[in-house]
Amino acid sequence: GGDHTITYPILQAVAEKHGPVGLVHVDAHTDTGDTALGEQIYHGSPFRRCVEEGLLDCGRVVQIGVRGSSYDPDPYKYCRDQGFRVVPAEECWRKSLVPLMGEVREQMGDRPVYISFDIDGLDPAYAPGTGTPEIAGLTPAQ
Repeated sequence: GGDHTITYPILQAVAEKHGPVGLVHVDAHTDTGDTALGEQIYHGSPFRRCVEEGLLDCGRVVQIGVRGSSYDPDPYKYCRDQGFRVVPAEECWRKSLVPLMGEVREQMGDRPVYISFDIDGLDPAYAPGTGTPEIAGLTPAQ
């Protein structure tokens, strides 16, 4: 996890062996942008590239803790249009994530799944070293 440009080639290799896989993605950002500074592959685009290449079983993609800056008036539209389950950080505030994890386990089933955790999924009060801090994130207990 972290800079998901490393996750992109990993998912290419995993999908080559297993076919499209589920994804549990904990992050402040969806990482489904299209381009930045003219580049299609950058830290904010890998999961869009994975969708385009058929690497993900989109009905088994869950993004948890997303929030923060976006250049789009509906920042989760692309994800939801692909069939991803998006769980914004505010849906996690002041509660245990145990029930959510039960739902995620059921959604993932017994087929291959890749789990990725970007440190900025946590609130920067707990993990200030991230390059892209976004307030109001998950707590360490969550």
